Amino acid sequence: MADYRLPDVGEGLTEAEIHAWHVQAGDTVAVNQVLLEIETAKSVVELPSPFAGTVEALLVEVGQTVTVGTPLVRVGDGSAAEQGSGQAAEERSGERRAASPGGGDETGPATLVGYGPRETVSRRRRRSGAHANALAPARPAPAPVAAPARALAAPPVRLRARELGVDLNQVSSSRPDGVVTMADLTAYAGGASAAATAPAAAPAMPELRDREYREPVKGVRKMMAAAMVESAYSAPHVTLTVEIDTTHAVDLVRELRTDPRYEGTRLTALTLMARACILALREFPELNARWDGEAVTFRRYVNLGIAAATPRGLIVPNIKDAGDLSGPELARAVEELTATARAGKSQPADQAGGTFTITNIGVLKVDSGTPIINPGESAILAVGAIRRKPWVITTKDGSEAIAIRDVVTFSLSVDHRFIDGEKASQFLAMIAAFSEDPAGLGL
Repeated sequence: MADYRLPDVGEGLTEAEIHAWHVQAGDTVAVNQVLLEIETAKSVVELPSPFAGTVEALLVEVGQTVTVGTPLVRVGDGSAAEQGSGQAAEERSGERRAASPGGGDETGPATLVGYGPRETVSRRRRRSGAHANALAPARPAPAPVAAPARALAAPPVRLRARELGVDLNQVSSSRPDGVVTMADLTAYAGGASAAATAPAAAPAMPELRDREYREPVKGVRKMMAAAMVESAYSAPHVTLTVEIDTTHAVDLVRELRTDPRYEGTRLTALTLMARACILALREFPELNARWDGEAVTFRRYVNLGIAAATPRGLIVPNIKDAGDLSGPELARAVEELTATARAGKSQPADQAGGTFTITNIGVLKVDSGTPIINPGESAILAVGAIRRKPWVITTKDGSEAIAIRDVVTFSLSVDHRFIDGEKASQFLAMIAAFSEDPAGLGL
């Protein structure tokens, strides 16, 4: 019998929230089988079992926040002896520890190579009351019941659900990622209303609701808030915007979608913007650098971050060494990164080490904004919605005319401590030039 404790998932994280259980007491599990999901300050992480055996008890509940080293689940080897009384099991455990040269349990369940309790780990001292009753007959303790996983939904949907008195866990999602939409909620509420039209003995009094409610800030949202405050108050931001004609870039995307090299890839204009940024950063390395107060560190690589809005908050995973990728490789990397982020499966390592970030606010139907620089970086580009607009163009004979074009707004925020307006403007102008004439992108 052994307890699986919350491991250190890296990136300096010391605690996590129990997001969902994949097993329950009595289940038989194999090594590497996923036991549960935890939500850290950066992502949702699946934890595989280092043991093979039978789940005896879930020691924490869904929604509970625990620190590294906290026992999560107890796994036994499934033998009849393990199923005896707690007192007998404790006596056998003591005999095994005494017989073992290292004082450990040599007959526990099978484990992954390299996994096991450290000799230096100290055990918590029992409370006096429990110690006084140590000789009393052991009574089986009921296993904690895991609460249902929290439904995935955007804040407006949660607000509307509270107004309607609907439990989102009861609403089926129409999306492949399981996120409950406003349409799903409306359909469910309509069905519930129809079912509730049966005549009642007496009209129910309207339920009194609080005028305010509190929702704890934790996990990804808490980390995001801390990072944005740190960046906003440590780096003086300056934001520049430019509106450009991106018709040729949109046409190139349509053309490349029929290119065999991009077969099976959902190519979007974001890939072109990413490529333009990578090329521009080679000319203006200041925007790919890091300021530490004493010196500026210039990077010869680009870890391109793509900001992604998820039901749990904003995260910024990045494509490692994006400058080394070909056009098709970059397109696939962008597609995989955004899909993984929206599914809530980005790992902490995916979000570490970014050097420059793009935030695609166009998917939210927003034209421009003042994005906050990701900590550890010096610039961030916001790409607005591509809209059809009247635009002044120059004809072949040199005259001007009005035409309907695809227009986009770029908003670039930079760290003004070491990036001046001229450098930022030149960088923005180069990105605009690539977007207006994308032939030089090498895609």
